[in-house]
Amino acid sequence: MQVFVFDWTAYSENVDKFRENGKMIRLGKKHFNAKTAVDTYKNHAEAWQELERYGFDGVAINEHHGTPFGLGNSPNLMAAALSQLTERIKILVYANLLPIHEPLRLAEEIAMLDCMTGGRFICGVGRGAPREYKIFNVPMSESRGRFNEAFEVMRRAWTEDSFSFDGEFYKFDDVSIWPRPVQEPYPPIWVPLTGSKESIEWAAAHDAAITPGVFPGPMREDTIRYFAECQARYGRKVDPNKISIMVDCYVADSKEQAVDEYGSHLMYLFNTLLRYDQVWQEDVKKKGYYSSTAFEHLRNGAKGTLAEDDTVFNEWSMDTVRAAAENMPLGTADEIVERIIAECDDAGANNVLLVCNRGDIPHDMYLNQIRRIGEEVLPRLQAHNVTFVPHAQFEQAAS
Repeated sequence: MQVFVFDWTAYSENVDKFRENGKMIRLGKKHFNAKTAVDTYKNHAEAWQELERYGFDGVAINEHHGTPFGLGNSPNLMAAALSQLTERIKILVYANLLPIHEPLRLAEEIAMLDCMTGGRFICGVGRGAPREYKIFNVPMSESRGRFNEAFEVMRRAWTEDSFSFDGEFYKFDDVSIWPRPVQEPYPPIWVPLTGSKESIEWAAAHDAAITPGVFPGPMREDTIRYFAECQARYGRKVDPNKISIMVDCYVADSKEQAVDEYGSHLMYLFNTLLRYDQVWQEDVKKKGYYSSTAFEHLRNGAKGTLAEDDTVFNEWSMDTVRAAAENMPLGTADEIVERIIAECDDAGANNVLLVCNRGDIPHDMYLNQIRRIGEEVLPRLQAHNVTFVPHAQFEQAAS
């Protein structure tokens, strides 16, 4: 099993101090601490080098804008820096948000990164959160069309000597990029699937690796089933090496200690960072971000997907943390290994993205988690090999 650490690179200073009458305000220049940002980037780069020293397979970074939730406004910049600080570890940008960027420029940057990493780059692509469309003034109704066209531009730029493209959103006449990717035909494509039918169909059509759903349960199971059905149309079976799941974990000497040490940082994540300047789904539904058939393949409809506010944005208390911890890999190394392997086996995922640095976790705590996971958990996860995708097998047998 491949083990990555997913790192949002959150602004390391707690911004709750800027609340007014208990409510978080829009943060501006006067609230920004340049030294905090400098330290955030420096400390995370140090942590990523520690991941390589301890033998992790990869680090995952992503793209968000205008929020202390993550300072990865340009994850390709961070990947470029990391490419020169490491020699072995894979670098997954999960993901470049295609609809809000110029695709030819992205194709060039990704080709550069594949060269700079010597072929260690993994190309995640996504549509992005609704708040990104608000920031970049891109109509949400154009999201799907822009995503599809952007990737086609990138694919052709990587694989053809020269090409022309005449789309609704992008037009190019006889262009050719230089340099080209190291990996053939281009870096592996990974895509997060948060429930919508069209994204699953796109992933299958392009034989992309997937991360099906944020949480275990019916939505993830149905996503895998439908992905298997779509893959079968192309004569392919679902490969566990192309499925990953994301798992929060924290190693301590006991579950109680894990909750005590990590709980406040989880609360800060849910109560402040995830909610900051959010575009709520009640408004998203009016903007055409999801099609009318987006969730018809799911037995519970949109329930369990990011299309519902209450699946992610509920207020958390320490009681919430304690209740959640009963079913999460928070606690001893033995419990963490058992829970992660069980969840990977259920999803048929031979890749796991660990999250162990939520919210405003201090740098020394993050490094301690890397070291403890690296010594007590990582070897046992890497020794486990998932070869069977239960929900995909069910679909294939039925068909």
